[in-house]
Amino acid sequence: MTDGSRIGSLIDEVLRGTPVFDGHNDLPVALRAHNGGSVEGLAEGRPDLHTDLPRLRAGGVGAQFWSVYVSSGLPEPEAAVATLEQIDAVYRLAARYPDALRIAYTAAEVESAFAEGRIASLLGVEGGHSLAESPGVLRSYARLGVRYVTLTHNDNTSWADSATDEPAVGGLNATGRAIVAELNRAGVLVDLSHVAESTQRAALAVSTAPVLFSHSSARALNDHPRNVSDGVLELLRDNGGVIQLTFVPYFVSAEVADWSRALQEERARLGLPATPWTWPRAPRPGEDPERVAEEYARALAAGAVDPVRGWLDAHPRPEVTVAQVADHVEHAREVAGVDHIGLGGDYDGVDHQPVGLADVSGYPALLRELAGRGWSRPELEALTGRNVLRVLRAAEDQAPDPLWPTTPLR
Repeated sequence: MTDGSRIGSLIDEVLRGTPVFDGHNDLPVALRAHNGGSVEGLAEGRPDLHTDLPRLRAGGVGAQFWSVYVSSGLPEPEAAVATLEQIDAVYRLAARYPDALRIAYTAAEVESAFAEGRIASLLGVEGGHSLAESPGVLRSYARLGVRYVTLTHNDNTSWADSATDEPAVGGLNATGRAIVAELNRAGVLVDLSHVAESTQRAALAVSTAPVLFSHSSARALNDHPRNVSDGVLELLRDNGGVIQLTFVPYFVSAEVADWSRALQEERARLGLPATPWTWPRAPRPGEDPERVAEEYARALAAGAVDPVRGWLDAHPRPEVTVAQVADHVEHAREVAGVDHIGLGGDYDGVDHQPVGLADVSGYPALLRELAGRGWSRPELEALTGRNVLRVLRAAEDQAPDPLWPTTPLR
């Protein structure tokens, strides 16, 4: 057997035994923007998206945290309403494709979905602004099956500092610490992607359950504010949590991060916003989702690439390789240990992914790269899903007041 055949056989065995349990996929907001919230067309393939059912199967995905992201620029009460709309989108997704997807709330239900040949579908709230500082809202999300909350998105909340905003509270204030305690009590994972290092350290100090980084990379390899320092990786190891390494080129590659900053400077020079993306509205009662999607497409096109086309032609985007992503995975393993790593691709949350990892069918390419570097089957299985299942189960076992549903919702 050739090395290529041996590695291919190994990857097949890994994905049969422990499919990929990905930490972060933004399909719900992509459907909101491109489809007006409609969930149609995913069984046949959607080349305009990173995610559809055939490519999830090809990628060996067995469980997915679907991000129910809403913009942190929304007023918090509006963000709470929009988050409920995004939760509804995931339930509609699972109901539309019941042979392929199954809503799951617990580690045991994830494993049951694996055994049935379906993709376990879990909910992750991306940003504490969606809580609107309300313990009741937090508990309501938990009762709907939300299994992690990212403490911030790109903007601070009044109680936690974001990695990409100016420090305001020094990590977590008393309200933030109380929210972490409430998440622990309800069995909802504390997600520390997007938050400032001060917030990461504060949350790790007070959380009584293992935490998650749903989609982050290693700061030692690219000094990006969204990445995680070695000091925090060591604290994560001691906490028992997991960092799910992401594929986002801006986080993986310093060259791409520099290119992105230069593009933002050019847009600023032209008086344009840093990004043409805006929060897409949901259809009103009785309104055709297709018409809403067309409205959004027109608005997006008006501020997209045309004003900076000349700059883009003169400054082509650098590409990122599978090997560079593997470097981040290996670095996190070296610092935190093989029991504390996972994968969080952030598909449909960014406009461009690494060569070979362009969509959700790409996970086997990364596993082949790691296998070629000597990773064993148990080590690969720890990365693909075993570690995240352990953390999910630990949050359940340590929750004094678990609130996830005991029967499937419709």
